[in-house]
Amino acid sequence: MHETRPLDGGAEICYIIRMALRSIGAATISFGLVSIPVELYTATSSQRVSFNLLHAKCGSRIKQQNFCPTCNLVVERSDLVRGYQHAKGEYVQITEDELAAMEEESSKVIDIAEFVPLPKVDPIYFENTYYLGPDKAGEKPYRLLADAMAKTDRVALAKYVMRGKENLVLIRPAGDGLMLHVMRYADEIRDFGEVDKGNKAAVKEAELKLAIHLIDQLTNKEFHPEQYHDQYRERVMELVNQKLEGRKVVRPPAAPARGQVIDLMEALKQSLSAETPAKKAVRARRAEPAATPAKKARASRK
Repeated sequence: MHETRPLDGGAEICYIIRMALRSIGAATISFGLVSIPVELYTATSSQRVSFNLLHAKCGSRIKQQNFCPTCNLVVERSDLVRGYQHAKGEYVQITEDELAAMEEESSKVIDIAEFVPLPKVDPIYFENTYYLGPDKAGEKPYRLLADAMAKTDRVALAKYVMRGKENLVLIRPAGDGLMLHVMRYADEIRDFGEVDKGNKAAVKEAELKLAIHLIDQLTNKEFHPEQYHDQYRERVMELVNQKLEGRKVVRPPAAPARGQVIDLMEALKQSLSAETPAKKAVRARRAEPAATPAKKARASRK
């Protein structure tokens, strides 16, 4: 469901009205001899602006076709097979039935293998995220696992079959509940050692102190994701609304060009003295009065 809200200057932007989350499936967490029935919910949804390809002459949406350059003809989808390229221009054909036979036996069990501290798991392994909620009769064991993991500051690594494929997943306590992250396998992570990290450059102690001081100025105690917005998406939607309403397209002002850093010390000093939007946001957060116990209680009742 969508709605439009006005922006400055009369433009409108389309927002998605958030509805109640719906479960996308059920599973059972296997924790020793304890079974915890849970429901899975998609935790994120992309809000990127998408476009269709149109014929510029008539404005009609185009249709894409599969073309075989060898036979010089358009190929129907029913005539297509999958092919794995084992050498340049050479393929092994695989049928859908053969692929289906390779899939894991359908299972709804999330089998916990071990518990580890969360800081020991590099975020580079995280792929997709799901919320976990207790299914019928699963409230107490769900609450037990969530509280025990939060108190011990541990996360669980488990195996879970999704869409016929076995996945490594991580379950962690978050927001008084549990989240599930689908993980990448180790052989999917590229070697960071192949990247030049500038280790040959010598950093002076004075430069390091200034950099730390600048970091301190921009440091907040909490992460506030709501203060960050996809400004590119907002500008694109404003452009769409300008065209829909037949108004003159107003291009946003170009970002000021940044010069090349020549003197690192001078650049650090200027950064410390400059009043940037990031500094204003950090100072505003620090200036916010702490909520009193009475206010916190009223907020929790709401």
